[in-house]
Amino acid sequence: MSTSSLASAGDAVSLEALIARAARAGKGVPPVERWNPAFCGDLDMEIRADGTWFYMGTPIGRPALVQLFSSVLRKDEDGKTYLVTPVEKVGIRVEDAPFLAVEMVVTGEGDHQALTFRTNVGDVVEAGPEHELRFVDQPETGGLKPYLHVRGRLEALVARSVMYDLVEAGEEIEIDGQAMFAIRSRGSVFPVMPVAELHRLSQ
Repeated sequence: MSTSSLASAGDAVSLEALIARAARAGKGVPPVERWNPAFCGDLDMEIRADGTWFYMGTPIGRPALVQLFSSVLRKDEDGKTYLVTPVEKVGIRVEDAPFLAVEMVVTGEGDHQALTFRTNVGDVVEAGPEHELRFVDQPETGGLKPYLHVRGRLEALVARSVMYDLVEAGEEIEIDGQAMFAIRSRGSVFPVMPVAELHRLSQ
């Protein structure tokens, strides 16, 4: 491997070359969960809430480069997000979730309904037992923010435009004796909120 490193790389081109060697581009997501490299410091890279990646204060405009970086993302038990290769680990900043779910397709009905999402970096994820949906209250706005588990500890924030489609796919289901508005996918039921609360917000 080159003597340069993620922590000291001076530009996005150097970063791209390093990660491409680690990721073996075109062969799927690398096994970052199995790598245990040394921490080499923080990198001036940030993922904004709208899914835009910034490097040294400048948006990364190449989708292929963003996809490459996203393939070696890992969130550890300390709650921080890193770019990880077999030989080093560098920290980056994430404003909300590292991914954004930008499209959703509904197939089937009832117990056989399945929701499949596409993220802004090209992941295709089907909600279900291995990829849960969760909903976070926003007290300041009275709204909800839905998140989809993608891999490891990484999640995608469901984009606002997709949120409306998600609500359309919901139904009233009794859970533990309480009427809940919930989303069903691949046999899993993901509670959103009590039906009474939904009716209150709808008035």
